[in-house]
Amino acid sequence: MKDQTMKLYSMPSSGNSYKVRLLLALLGRDEVPCSDVEYGSATLEQAHAHKRLPFGKAPVLQLDDGTLLPESNAILTYLGHGTRFVPTDPVTQAQMLAWMFWEQNQHEGVIAVRAALRSYAHRRADATPERLADLLTRGNALLQTMDDHLATRDWLVGADVSLADLCLYAYTHTADTRGGYDLAPFPAVLRWLERIRALPGYVGL
Repeated sequence: MKDQTMKLYSMPSSGNSYKVRLLLALLGRDEVPCSDVEYGSATLEQAHAHKRLPFGKAPVLQLDDGTLLPESNAILTYLGHGTRFVPTDPVTQAQMLAWMFWEQNQHEGVIAVRAALRSYAHRRADATPERLADLLTRGNALLQTMDDHLATRDWLVGADVSLADLCLYAYTHTADTRGGYDLAPFPAVLRWLERIRALPGYVGL
């Protein structure tokens, strides 16, 4: 494909899309344009119809040659290659990926889902008291796992911030305001959130 430039298809309210915008900001890649899409919007449907969203959801990164790269953590891995956010040591890099896999198959399915049930009108019918209570209990257990791990370290892996931190920050930092979790019992998580907010180039959701 010709005359293509890198472009991000991003859902403004989505933590998965925010991960990518945050990394781009921290890398100083402000030149990458964003095309915003929203749940149920005509823009989302048009983008999917034109094969801009291979899996039918954002984010998707369109590369300079037109290649479309879906899935937030895959995009993070691509953009983070060769930067400070990807450890060079193979073991530490594998540990980073382990946290990123955990975020997608454990953390997001609880923390993000509870936030979505409370935030999006079209999800309200599924927000039964029983389900919200179950997600609260399970989410607190996940936050405790993070808090225990961060109690004696600044970052999730290694001695510096990595993609794992950015990946898990996306839905954790709004777990209280959007998900209804009380973060006070997790002081190590709160300190970690502040460290990420203090990174040069940081942008909020």
